[in-house]
Amino acid sequence: MPAISFQSVSKIYPSERSQADPGFRALDGVSFDIQEGEFFGLLGPNGAGKTTLISILAGLSRASSGRVLVQGCDVVADYANARRKLGVVPQELVFDPFFTVREALRIQSGYFGVKHNDAWIDELLASLGLTDKADSNMRQLSGGMKRRVLVAQALVHKPQVIVLDEPTAGVDVELRQTLWQFVARLNRQGSTVLLTTHYLEEAEALCGRIAMLKQGRVVALAPTSELLRKASSNVLRFKIDSELPENLASQARITGRIVQFSAHNAREIEQYLAAVREAGLVAEDVEIRRADLEDVFLDVMNEKVLDCAVEMDIAGVTP
Repeated sequence: MPAISFQSVSKIYPSERSQADPGFRALDGVSFDIQEGEFFGLLGPNGAGKTTLISILAGLSRASSGRVLVQGCDVVADYANARRKLGVVPQELVFDPFFTVREALRIQSGYFGVKHNDAWIDELLASLGLTDKADSNMRQLSGGMKRRVLVAQALVHKPQVIVLDEPTAGVDVELRQTLWQFVARLNRQGSTVLLTTHYLEEAEALCGRIAMLKQGRVVALAPTSELLRKASSNVLRFKIDSELPENLASQARITGRIVQFSAHNAREIEQYLAAVREAGLVAEDVEIRRADLEDVFLDVMNEKVLDCAVEMDIAGVTP
């Protein structure tokens, strides 16, 4: 039995302008399963439907059609049991300003009928670097510390399925490292983890399998290693001080002075460098690297087909 099962999930927001307008389709027939013990990544650009899908999973929104199951429990028909199995860390910093950190965690435990769990609360506080903040009022915490408390609240009832919706957005490197070490340990101990993030290096390092959403549809679903293997084999990277000609710029990924081209072989690399020289530009700090998940993501979002194996997985064939 999967830890999470999305079955033909669609979400349509009705139009406020007229009944004839079909409205906005945020999700369009999303189907995939996440197996017990997986560390699974859900990626996509802003507006792709990631948070909508997680809101439906958490019972904060209802699908227009389709079903979502958490360890066999329907999130609508058996909401209480499904919610008890989930620990959700939301994007937004939502907190009660009237309680200390420890009080907030005890209250959160009570929502799930959990009592006398001070030992686990102490472990959460220690693991997330919150021990010295345990008796501080939530109002007194920095944004990063509030984010740590949200993680602790999501885990306080020891859920079997952990959902992290952009958990490291806007936080410092120390929190990111602390959080991932702790979550990775929980995953090794058997917890299932669903992660959404815009930090693709995190997804590449942590997730064994990844789904990519675009305009409410699954456009890639495969093991991370498979996605990387099917991507362009190399990336040519260098810096320049002037703008590339339009014919070259259209083929490149440009970030400030940094230019990157996908290249399958040495011949393509030399062709790009020759074209740069012919344009009267000087390439500095030239390097060749293997494609990473960001390269794969951009290929998929730009509708470049990686391989039929990825398409087979979309259709439901799990490698």
